Order: sequence, then structure tokens, then C-alpha cells
Amino acid sequence: MDSTKEMLPLTEGFYYILICLIQAPAHGYGIMQDVEKMTLGRVRIGPGTLYTALNTLLKKELIIDLPTTDSADSRRKMYAITENGKKTVAGEIQRLQELLDNGRKSMNTGEE
Repeated sequence: MDSTKEMLPLTEGFYYILICLIQAPAHGYGIMQDVEKMTLGRVRIGPGTLYTALNTLLKKELIIDLPTTDSADSRRKMYAITENGKKTVAGEIQRLQELLDNGRKSMNTGEE
């Protein structure tokens, strides 16, 4: 499923979850920490919001859950981004760049 177009625009939470997973597969708690660190505390995703978002991203096939190899903590799921997830992030970055470019053009035009 190529869900790039249907997923845009991404919510801020979806965007940060996906870019965290581009860096490396992670478990839910790790994603929450990474997002908070990446945004210098501006964005905090609570457990309920995170797991709802992860389920949506799984259904849209933007992420997958990885099989656990550690029997000591079999409840901890690891998540990884899919190729469609990477394409969706690239599409969102392109969309955001367009917004920034047009905004900057408008600001520069207004100064003349």
C-alpha cells in the first residue's frame, strides 16, 4: 500500500514518531524519550497517544512491529519504519519545505 498521499499532512506526533524510527528501531518508551529530547521538551507524547498513533501507523503500513528476541521482556514491542513510512516522511518534508518557501517569499515581498 502506497499511503504517502493519503497520510499527508502528518500530525506532529506521527511525524516525530516516524523520524525517530528512521534513526533506528525503538520501543514505545524509547520513542517517547526520543521525541521529547529531539524537540527539547516542546513535544511530549503520552502513552495513550503514542500507542494509538503506533496502531494507526501499523494499520497504514508505515511501521512494522519487530519480533522480540529477548524472552526476559517479551511485552516490549520494537517498531521499525517501512519504505512507505520513509516515503511518507519525505513527502511531508517536501510539503513543509513548500510552506516555508512560500511563507519566506511572502515575508520578503512585504518588506519592499
